[in-house]
Amino acid sequence: MDNGRGRTGVISTPHGQIRTPAFVAVGTKATVKAVTPGQVEQLGAQAVLANAYHLYLQPGSDIVDEAGGLGAFMNWPGPTFTDSGGFQVMSLGAGFKKVLAMDTTGLQNDDVIAEGKTRRAFVDEDGVTFFSHLNGDQLRFTPEVSMRIQHQLGADIMFAFDELTTLMNTRAYQVESVERTRRWARRCLVEHRRLTEERVGRPYQALFGVVQGAQYEDLRRSAARGLAEMTVDGCGFDGFGIGGALEKANLGTIVGWVSDELPADKPRHLLGISEPDDFFTAIENGADTFDCVQPSRVARNAALYTRDGRFNITRAENRRDFGPIDPSCDCYTCTHYSRAYLHHLFKAKEMLSATLATIHNERFTVRLVDDIRTSLEEGRFEDCRDEVLGRFYSGHHRRS
Repeated sequence: MDNGRGRTGVISTPHGQIRTPAFVAVGTKATVKAVTPGQVEQLGAQAVLANAYHLYLQPGSDIVDEAGGLGAFMNWPGPTFTDSGGFQVMSLGAGFKKVLAMDTTGLQNDDVIAEGKTRRAFVDEDGVTFFSHLNGDQLRFTPEVSMRIQHQLGADIMFAFDELTTLMNTRAYQVESVERTRRWARRCLVEHRRLTEERVGRPYQALFGVVQGAQYEDLRRSAARGLAEMTVDGCGFDGFGIGGALEKANLGTIVGWVSDELPADKPRHLLGISEPDDFFTAIENGADTFDCVQPSRVARNAALYTRDGRFNITRAENRRDFGPIDPSCDCYTCTHYSRAYLHHLFKAKEMLSATLATIHNERFTVRLVDDIRTSLEEGRFEDCRDEVLGRFYSGHHRRS
């Protein structure tokens, strides 16, 4: 169903359907940190995304393959995604964490490096040489290596190996990088087809091409068109990822440019967002699925999401508050535990604090996107957006 660029749909995989728009929980190392796959299922997540780079380093993609693939290895029955490893190779290589917005005022530098970090990744035409963040070993990722790793991991949906640039790179470098990513995408398609034929008797794995191009409309549009038209022996990409570092203010514009150039019958995954306003902006501009570590990461640091905004449970006013985190939330944590109990767990540094907080934040995020999907189906997207964002960003946190 279409509502402007905003739309609902279904992605069919060998392990079930994903109703879109949908938030995909991130289980980087074949686990959503601090919670069991059963709890992830209970909180309503339709799919889980794991990380090719991390699983390649530990325990090894061959071990996951022997176990029967990612879902069997981690006991997750639903659809699975793996990213290509490109983001981790680059971000760890340049020392940057995942940020939606980078302060790039007055900066442009193709050898950009985070302050206090040493460059650990080097790009050439064939691939990337980098050093393991675990033990310093020199390693090599190419499109073919990424495809082999992801086929061994066995996820239902995987991504082509791309070069992630930063917003500080010059336009000339972005042009060069987009072209390199396009050449790598073709190599991924070729290798994907070869491995699919070689590994007989396994469920088909969908391959998504990744659109780069930073903040430049012509680069984003041409990159999207190029991937949409790309085929090898008549086979093209099964869907598309929208990647790269983005300034928050330009998120909707960039997603709109890309969506306009991509085929309407294939899904679009926006990598790495999870804030409420970003969901609405991305969905109304044509994005279908999302993943981000943020809900679980901030949960482990005592930050909790509610309809009235985000707050820190360790603040003193929660010490004797025997109500739930959010009275409107149906998650296991909110229906069984009080703010006072969570406050105690975090203050006492109990491991259960991370579990209960993560269950809540992941449920909040999954449910928010589910509600947006329902609003699209019912033709009240704008009302839903105005109500949710008006309350979430009202500037103060209240219990009602």
